[in-house]
Amino acid sequence: MSATVAETTSPKPQEITYAKVTRGPGSASLLVKVLLFLLCVLWMVPVLGLFISSFRTRDAQFNSGWWTAIANPLDFTQWTLSNYANVLGDNQAGVNMGAAFINSFVVTVPATIIPILIAAFAAYAFTFMEWKGRDIVFVVIVGLLVVPLQVALVPLLKIYASLHINNTFLAVWLAHIGFGMPLAVYILRNYMSSLPKAVIESAKIDGASHFTTFWRLIMPMSTPALASFAIFQFLWVWNDLLVALIFLGRGENTIATVALQGLQGQTGQGRELIPSAGFVTIIIPILVFLSLQRYFIRGMTSGAVKG
Repeated sequence: MSATVAETTSPKPQEITYAKVTRGPGSASLLVKVLLFLLCVLWMVPVLGLFISSFRTRDAQFNSGWWTAIANPLDFTQWTLSNYANVLGDNQAGVNMGAAFINSFVVTVPATIIPILIAAFAAYAFTFMEWKGRDIVFVVIVGLLVVPLQVALVPLLKIYASLHINNTFLAVWLAHIGFGMPLAVYILRNYMSSLPKAVIESAKIDGASHFTTFWRLIMPMSTPALASFAIFQFLWVWNDLLVALIFLGRGENTIATVALQGLQGQTGQGRELIPSAGFVTIIIPILVFLSLQRYFIRGMTSGAVKG
């Protein structure tokens, strides 16, 4: 009888093991949250410094660090709003950031939309159409991802010079479209391959053409992947300096990054405007990312694992 009672009252090894397992993830998740919070704070420190410096006078910027403004925020002699007024209008450096801001939109919007449309058609063909050499062509396109843009600058300059399109928006569009296309095809093809084939087969049975299937079914279903690449391409083109400086240069077609680099001037007379101009240029990328972030992870991870 005593042996029976001892057996019934003793805890089971499985229950003890389960209790230990359930306590582990809680502490681990708390540690992860703390680390992520610290990383976010560290990531925001430069942005905070840029924002504070954008409202400080030239003397305040050059004589003390931005963190001193936090210690003495009521010293109104260090604050000014003229930096933003000079940035968006004419200034000592002779740079009109307002016009450059508009030029950045002129360059970025077509260089983002056009490769998305072309790559979507190509991804559909690679995924849902059978044709000879399909896999070989796809491997070649993906292989172009390793080709850096810098190696093509000189050949492109010669080609553009022969076509008389240097210093035009068309030259920048073609460069960004050409080198953004392989990544777009790769992302969209991987996503479309994860879509249910039954939907495509049903459309074929109903007599839908390839274009109807692509435009009315595949494109709406591929919104996360399209948004993911749109974020990548928009940020890349908007923040680009090298391509715009080489193929557009300075002048009436100057974009924001080139204008920002030119604010310092020959003798540094516009250096105090760089923080405010930099903060203006990052507002649009932040808004684009925040508006499309709900599609970002879903579009990047879908199709990555199959089974």
